[in-house]
Amino acid sequence: MALINISQLTFSYDSSFENIFHNVSFQIDTNWKLGFIGRNGRGKTTFLKLLMGEYEYKGTISADIEFDYFPFSIEDDLTINIIEEMLPNIEQWQIYKEFSLLEIPDETLYQMFFTLSKGEQTKIMLAILFLKEHHFLLIDEPTNHLDMNGRRVVSEYLNKKNGFILISHDRTFLDGCIDHVLSINKANIEVQKGNYSTWKQNKDYQDQYELNENQRLKKDIKRLNEAAKRTTQWSDDVESTKKGQRISGLRPDRGFIGHKSAKMMKRSKTLEKRRNDQLNEKEKLLKNIEEAESLAIHPLKFHSSQMLYVDHLNIVYDRPIIQDLSFNVYDGERVALIGKNGSGKSSIIKLLLGQEIPHSGTIFIKNQLKISYVSQDTAFLKGNLKEYAQNIGIDESLFKAILRKLDFSRIQFEKNMEEFSAGQKKKVLIASSLCQQAHLYIWDEPLNYIDVLSRIQIENLILEYQPTMIFVEHDAAFTDKIATKRIQLG
Repeated sequence: MALINISQLTFSYDSSFENIFHNVSFQIDTNWKLGFIGRNGRGKTTFLKLLMGEYEYKGTISADIEFDYFPFSIEDDLTINIIEEMLPNIEQWQIYKEFSLLEIPDETLYQMFFTLSKGEQTKIMLAILFLKEHHFLLIDEPTNHLDMNGRRVVSEYLNKKNGFILISHDRTFLDGCIDHVLSINKANIEVQKGNYSTWKQNKDYQDQYELNENQRLKKDIKRLNEAAKRTTQWSDDVESTKKGQRISGLRPDRGFIGHKSAKMMKRSKTLEKRRNDQLNEKEKLLKNIEEAESLAIHPLKFHSSQMLYVDHLNIVYDRPIIQDLSFNVYDGERVALIGKNGSGKSSIIKLLLGQEIPHSGTIFIKNQLKISYVSQDTAFLKGNLKEYAQNIGIDESLFKAILRKLDFSRIQFEKNMEEFSAGQKKKVLIASSLCQQAHLYIWDEPLNYIDVLSRIQIENLILEYQPTMIFVEHDAAFTDKIATKRIQLG
């Protein structure tokens, strides 16, 4: 066991006026399986890069262990050659053991690395890193190229390992493989024992406690203010009697009145101190309450209950991808296309969008059906948000209002989209889709890189407004909540 010590860490990018981290201190045990969570743009990947020594910073990071980062660059070669070059002393039985745990076919060892699927490449890179000894792994969003089964396999694999920090927003995936959580909150960074679900439960309890305390303190402060005003008034009234007229020839007892006035003033100061203590206590609350405002969508009502149908669809590339597939989509349905990578999910979406894909069978889409589309790819996003909104014909104010609800700061609106994090780019596509009035929403892996809280916002939106959807998503928790129909492929 060793410790990674972070002390008084402060960092900001040269182009930024804000610190990503400010005087942050905490410790990490190198035996932990540590899940790293937080909203997009809060600095999770930046922190891993700091551990790797890629940026200059203020403060101290100390560790008696070497770090390795996933993903890493690879030059194309036979997979076995890549592994032996990186691990010259490795035995083949060790490779086969890792491959077996990750359900990687043995024959991939003798295939060119870049001919393998992205999911297989992900698994092989993880196997290489875990075959190294005495290294602490920094694993940055490994699930983005993994289908549901691949995520299950990798989660089970990581659960058998230790000594890593894992950035992921997939709740089911995290629950299957971590024993500690490192969370970047609004006001601090904290480490907690448990998986994602226990962290979320504790966070909900803490948030509710703080909200309740805030309400109690507000009431107490109001009561103390009113009591202080009354006491001050009483003190002033008593003090004024010192200068009063004689009553029936009697002179006011100024000593008694002065004592009574002083006693009232002392009580007023006590009440003021209590109020200030309550104000100080209140000031410490609600700093980490995440604002997750409700989103809205306004789907158009279609003139027919049936929107489209697919009949006896076949798609063949170098091999059959889709064979004799038939399904309907009706108004109000949320259809999940389920299947491993390469099973034809994206091909079906391309056909529904009118793209040319070699196929046989029938795809019939009703006339005047308006479709809003979110693609997997974000590489085309360039320029600023104002230009983007104008180019695709959406209301800029509404568009930016939705992005604010998805945790965009106003500073982000001044940047070009090339500077956005991967999660922020995905939020741009989702926000633009929410601005479009459509009969059918087709979303192709919309949640890649999207933080957990935003995923929950999007879930709640869909459940409330119930748009008609066809979607591909490998987040099992999201699919379980949202889908009303599943089409199994492959």
